Amino acid sequence: MSEEPKSQDHDLIPDVTAELKGIGKEGMKHPSTKPVLTGAAIGAAAGWILPVVGPIFGGVVGGGIALYKRVRP
Repeated sequence: MSEEPKSQDHDLIPDVTAELKGIGKEGMKHPSTKPVLTGAAIGAAAGWILPVVGPIFGGVVGGGIALYKRVRP
């Protein structure tokens, strides 16, 4: 018998898309905007320190991790 996966990751893409649309429409009023920007800033700072990564890549990864944590707490 095949069972459905117990994790919530099978709906990750639609959930992230909806969250990003909400951030785009509401701007700073959206509850996810500030945590995602904070994560991006922390990632950029870490990328600035690490010479291989770079601040742009670090910011994207930091923001992505913060967004993931907002969608999948």
